[in-house]
Amino acid sequence: MVPRKKKEPIRKLRITLRKSVIGYSERQKATVRALGLHHLGQVVEKQDSPVVRGMVAKVSHLVEVQEVEE
Repeated sequence: MVPRKKKEPIRKLRITLRKSVIGYSERQKATVRALGLHHLGQVVEKQDSPVVRGMVAKVSHLVEVQEVEE
């Protein structure tokens, strides 16, 4: 019998749009939209993954990120 692994808690990132995308490149605007952010102060939760981390890194000057465990 194989011992079962304990399930790790699902890690999420809480991403908040803190700065307007006006005046920034179309690529950065598209990245913010792809994260699901449309309005200043809007908050979305995304599953923590290398893809999402990379997107956040590209627009880190526009967003605020918090790690959340569920």
